[in-house]
Amino acid sequence: MKKSILLLIAFIFVFSFISVGIFASGGQEKTSDDGPVKLVVSSRLYSQPGEQQFLIDEIFPDFEAENNCVVMFEILEDEPLLKRAKFQKESERINTDVVIAHAGMMSDWIDNDYVMPLPVEQWTDRTFSKAFRGSTTKDGKTYFAPVGGDVYLMLANKKALPYLPEGADINNITWEEYIDWAVNIASGEGEGKCAVTGVPQKSLIYMYGGMFLSYGGEFPVINSPGAMEAWSLLAKMKDAYTPTVNTYENVSSPMKSGEAWLTVAHMVRCGEVYKSNPSGYVLAPAPKGPEGIGSIAGASGFAVVNGAPNEELAIKFVKYMTDPEVAVTIARGTGGFIPPIDEAIEKLGDSTEDEIIAQGINVLKNGVVAGVPSSEYTSWGAVKQVYDDAFQELILKKGAIDKTYLDEAQARIDALKK
Repeated sequence: MKKSILLLIAFIFVFSFISVGIFASGGQEKTSDDGPVKLVVSSRLYSQPGEQQFLIDEIFPDFEAENNCVVMFEILEDEPLLKRAKFQKESERINTDVVIAHAGMMSDWIDNDYVMPLPVEQWTDRTFSKAFRGSTTKDGKTYFAPVGGDVYLMLANKKALPYLPEGADINNITWEEYIDWAVNIASGEGEGKCAVTGVPQKSLIYMYGGMFLSYGGEFPVINSPGAMEAWSLLAKMKDAYTPTVNTYENVSSPMKSGEAWLTVAHMVRCGEVYKSNPSGYVLAPAPKGPEGIGSIAGASGFAVVNGAPNEELAIKFVKYMTDPEVAVTIARGTGGFIPPIDEAIEKLGDSTEDEIIAQGINVLKNGVVAGVPSSEYTSWGAVKQVYDDAFQELILKKGAIDKTYLDEAQARIDALKK
């Protein structure tokens, strides 16, 4: 009996010791010293489940095997990602190794000393494309390695082709022709078949912003003379959008299902649909205005967090992910982002994925392109909301342009400037 009591006491002691150890490590047992290192990568890019799965299945394993590590990949939007970096720095409890941030936010990361310079001068086998280097450097040092370039393209279901205005060339279509096309479809089908992201604070601002650029406007100015000319055309589309447009967080689902037939959208969303059935869709540059093809262009970038727990490994990871061969594989596998590395672009061929990327490069090289100045505003989400509200009020509700409304909308945008 005495022996049983002693064994019970010993068991309780050991169990209590293990429990305390698990609690101290955040509810998980720590890995042994010779176990795989956990490299924490926090990203605003590759938010779609299929994109993440491709990275996990096809890209990370080689790096993990070579470096005896596990890549802990997580998605977090730009503003929460930046706020967390601030908290980690101030609390001196940094547990993030690598971040992938949007170009419009890079200055915030650099100016606040959240990220460290990268030794890109040692990576002589790659040249980061000039078009994407603007936000990545400061004082001659490179803090971000660009990844995931993008522009806007047009996608049409081939069922829409009978409604194409006479004489219109899909690969050289004007905004006037595009809008007439959307109106023709709605008239012939009895309901609108055009899609944008109607859910607030998604990508509508970029689709409309690109159009305004093609009429000589600036981004994100909503009431410039060019924007007013574009709004006057958009007013015709009151009944051209699908009845369920306000439910769309992205356009890929309704375009795939056939609920929508026509869109101008982020090239990766267009590419995702096109790749699912190339014979059923037509992919082309975004429509043009008097100034040419307008498009908002974006990019993200890899950076190593200052004070990262695994700094050396984090630098190796960025180098690996921007290797030209790896970069073009990632671009193809995640839907058709532009790989912003000259040597990666040179590897493109004639596959469906490469066709999507080539369309984007064409717009980037030949279009009227603007970046996203999100770091200039206290809340970029609030700027997006101004565009969303104008879409609801002027297009879906009134089908008419109200200059007073747009002037007040611009005042709301101006009030958000830092």
